Amino acid sequence: MADTTITRGRVDELMRAVFRALLEMDKRAHPKDIFAKIEPRLSLNDHERGTLKTGSIRWETLLRWYSVDCAKAGFLEKSGGYWSLTPKGEEALKLPPGELIRSAQLKYREWRSQRDGIAPQVVADVAAEPDASIEQEKISRLTSYERALEAAREGIENHINQHGPYEFQNLVAELLRGMGYHVPHVSPPGADGGIDLIAYQDPLGTTPPHIKVQVKHREQKATVKEIRELEGLLRRDSDTGLLVSSGGFTADAAREARASHRHIELMDLDRFISLWQDHYKKLRDEGRAMLPLANISFLAPEEE
Repeated sequence: MADTTITRGRVDELMRAVFRALLEMDKRAHPKDIFAKIEPRLSLNDHERGTLKTGSIRWETLLRWYSVDCAKAGFLEKSGGYWSLTPKGEEALKLPPGELIRSAQLKYREWRSQRDGIAPQVVADVAAEPDASIEQEKISRLTSYERALEAAREGIENHINQHGPYEFQNLVAELLRGMGYHVPHVSPPGADGGIDLIAYQDPLGTTPPHIKVQVKHREQKATVKEIRELEGLLRRDSDTGLLVSSGGFTADAAREARASHRHIELMDLDRFISLWQDHYKKLRDEGRAMLPLANISFLAPEEE
């Protein structure tokens, strides 16, 4: 007889597969990429591969729903269309079978009871089917909301990645202008002496800090070597370094920047996009034309 329910134990197995995949993916990835990676490993049955009344694939929807519990438990962070595995999530993988998702559910229900001022519900060993125990409208709202966020973020990233290094450098210059800085120097193509941009708080640069910017537009993460190179270019007490890397930073590079005797700020693609969104209305027309955005409102899930 074919399985027609998904138990909490099975949800635990599926979520552990997500956590292990994230460990293999540098602890951060789009959900669709996580699902593509783990699907061949899951031995999914016909019921799990089936669809809900909303049209969503059952096992993917189940993971999206229980990712909320894991986020409230501190096992996952969900931001900008990405899921990230936290140190607590790594530790949760060491829990006995079934306990990862059970502890996540407990944390979620504690959060919910505090929010609503009610006694926390007991986590029972029952089937975890979303179409049996969770209102369909909530499932549909959550799934639509998350997929919209992920698609929007992926579209922005793809647009940025289509730009060449100097176009991305100009995007960074436009962002700094939108943030209220004066940018008297934007390095042209060719040798630049290590400094791509210079930004001041006032037109003449009489008020510190003086920001010296290096821009790296590539898939590879910036390394300790590049942090130290920027540090060596900060020769005055008023100098602040900003390293913008669309590929992110190695953990060692982030530690090096924090430990530097100079003030060095790091900006990865996440931070760039977030700041672009925050300051979009203050950007020049030239800047908005390079990375145009439009706001669309969605009905947010109540768990957000």
